[in-house]
Amino acid sequence: MQNTASPGILTTQFWLLGLSSFLFSSSFNMLIPELPAYLSSMGGAEYKGAIIGLFTLTAGLSRPFSGRLTDRVGRVPVMAFGSLVCFVCGFLYPIFTTVMPFLLLRLVHGFSTGFKPTGTAAYVADIVPANRRGEAMGIHGMCMSVGSAFGPAIGSMISEAFSLNALFYTSSFLAFLSIAILLNMKETLQEKQKLSLKSFQITRRDIFEPDVFSPALITFLCYFGFGAVATVTPDFSNYLGLQNRGLYFMMFTISSIMVRLFAGRISDRHGRMPVTIVGCIVLIIAMILTGFAESVAMFLTGAAFFGIAMGILSPVLSAWTVDLSGDHNRGRAIATMFISLEAGIGLGAFLSAELFENQRQNLPLVFFSMAAFALAALSYTVIIYQFKKRRARVI
Repeated sequence: MQNTASPGILTTQFWLLGLSSFLFSSSFNMLIPELPAYLSSMGGAEYKGAIIGLFTLTAGLSRPFSGRLTDRVGRVPVMAFGSLVCFVCGFLYPIFTTVMPFLLLRLVHGFSTGFKPTGTAAYVADIVPANRRGEAMGIHGMCMSVGSAFGPAIGSMISEAFSLNALFYTSSFLAFLSIAILLNMKETLQEKQKLSLKSFQITRRDIFEPDVFSPALITFLCYFGFGAVATVTPDFSNYLGLQNRGLYFMMFTISSIMVRLFAGRISDRHGRMPVTIVGCIVLIIAMILTGFAESVAMFLTGAAFFGIAMGILSPVLSAWTVDLSGDHNRGRAIATMFISLEAGIGLGAFLSAELFENQRQNLPLVFFSMAAFALAALSYTVIIYQFKKRRARVI
């Protein structure tokens, strides 16, 4: 049995990257529970789905550029730009206080996750052994997850104790710390090119890398549920009498942290597909439990299962994507996976808002619909896994 604390994984570079990702994740996630009520106070309650939808739209559209730049200009500049967007946007939220400017800012804010995670995943793949890739993705994912848990919980506390503006400025400060760490990290791209107009000339393969079709499709289908959770669970919390709208996110993230490392390690030993199948099954259970929730206990149980599902799927699908890529197209392959992720989140956000229509009785329909997308992901994974096993027997 290999030692988890192997210096082949837990290097100084790796931990600095993890700290930067924790701060980055905290920065933009701390806003999520408070933004639906903030938008409603402006008179834009009908645009709640756009809070996540517009954010993920820009993130998805920027992925081909971030993937190309990651493979040409470097991992660190791409990561730093993503954190810089969070830093700037935090200062602009207090200024953009009407519906349309606010939605425009959400569109711009999406560039942050369009760039930072792409460069980060490529950087992790550069500095860890190939046979420990799932484990490394799991450990780094824990850093992101801790930020995802810390951010919403502390964000609601800051908003209640001080003000929304204090929340926005805190978001900027955390993004600034993330940038400061990145600027002191060693670049891992060996053959760097200077930034030029040619760096932004996107080809079809920059938009979609066919080598990673399977993990990209599964990512797309599974992350519909994430879009729904981010969009409607703050209102769900209100209906159930939960004052801290970040509690669902905290429960989801804590349970995610608990399984990320183990899921990645197991997939390194037994394969990506069997572990992905387990993750899809747990995701279906999570959506059904949340849809049936009539009490805080059931609601948070659904959050725990959702966290377990994402804790399994996130590192395994990331490692699977990197497995299918080469050194020359790693950024492009990761960008393709993230485009699928953002498309799933964005469409899930818009679809859930349309199904919800701000009516409590529509919440079960929202989550049962998300379970159907997870079932489609499960079916596809089972089919290709069985096909792979049959082909292996023939060979």
